[in-house]
Amino acid sequence: MPSTDRTPSAGDTPDPWANRGDALARWERRTSGDAAAGTRSGPPRWARLWLPVVLSFLVQVIPALVVTGRARLPIDIAVPIVALALVGPLALIGARRFPGPVVAIATAATAADLLFTPGSGAPYLALAFAVISATVRGARRWAFASIAAGWVVVLVGSATLGVPWHPGRVLLTALGIIVVMLIGEAVRTRGERVAAFQAASKKRREDAAAAERVRIARELHDVLAHSLSQINVQAGMGLHLIDSQPDKAREALGNIKATSKTALDEVRGVLGFLRSEGSVGWGAEENPSEAALVPQADLSRLPSLVKSISTDELSVALHNRLTSEPPPGVQLALYRIAQESLTNVVRHSAATSAEVLLVEHPSDYVLAVTDNGTSTQHRAGTPETSGRGMLGMRERAELLGGHLDAGPTSGGGFSVVATLPRRSGQ
Repeated sequence: MPSTDRTPSAGDTPDPWANRGDALARWERRTSGDAAAGTRSGPPRWARLWLPVVLSFLVQVIPALVVTGRARLPIDIAVPIVALALVGPLALIGARRFPGPVVAIATAATAADLLFTPGSGAPYLALAFAVISATVRGARRWAFASIAAGWVVVLVGSATLGVPWHPGRVLLTALGIIVVMLIGEAVRTRGERVAAFQAASKKRREDAAAAERVRIARELHDVLAHSLSQINVQAGMGLHLIDSQPDKAREALGNIKATSKTALDEVRGVLGFLRSEGSVGWGAEENPSEAALVPQADLSRLPSLVKSISTDELSVALHNRLTSEPPPGVQLALYRIAQESLTNVVRHSAATSAEVLLVEHPSDYVLAVTDNGTSTQHRAGTPETSGRGMLGMRERAELLGGHLDAGPTSGGGFSVVATLPRRSGQ
């Protein structure tokens, strides 16, 4: 097989976004506190509450005071004019908690101002803010009903009381009401879109973090399950032979040391690589150069894997018939699937022989791991043997566009067959 020893780059990982999952989660945790405290884009909350109140007061109450003062109107006329101008701005203070009643009060004040007082000539701005607030805060029915009722009352009342209305004023007032309601609808729609975008963005961050956790769990399971199984087997052999064959026991201890060192290096490599990737651009304090990186597992390590699995009780044969070098992501998946399959053979099969076969076709690569195990539990594919390890192997194959088949063979034993496309798009 062509040599594939190399140090992986970030582009070799099967999922380029997965390594950023923890960084995204950290960023979300940093910002979630601000969101819970009410921090959001746009003006602060106090400004959104008090700015309409202040503007309405300046546009309505100040002109009303000026007009009544200059005209020297009697107190019984001046007070209602100023009071009606003041009702709307005061009502807007409660627009956040009671948007429906506020728009009804503002509409009533506007209708009374038009029908019963000479007015200051200033537009009743509080009504516009009340309509927009009610529409945005989910009280659209209040706004529509209040405006419709107020408009009918003004038209009927003006005809009954003989209040003269110029046709142009009627038209402009109607257009103004329509424009205000359209503005309210536009603001409401924009708010819904922003909320939907934020929810989708949060879900993407959560999905990325979840995918990263799954990937870490899969990598650590494959490394630790295999290594601990080997250590367990070698330790049992050493204990069994320590008195009768101390040289064999010493060899088993050496294998335990080598296996544990390899496992530690691979765990450091996985965690170091994730730390260095997650710290880029997210303000992390870790120094990527300090991360302990080891070469990514590939098919060049299969012979060593098979040799470490083989014992006097279990003979493992490797048949590598590949004529080309698969991409790094495919090599990693094939190696981990072979590693997990052989680990299951050691732990569950009670087999005396196993075979690892690698072949390639025009459209895909195929890995087959078979054994002659007699364990009923292993051949039946019970939850113990088809749990996280089997799930991880299946996920690795499917992430690259392939599939995995596992089950008992017709002649006895168990077989795991992974098929990965030659062009996985990774």
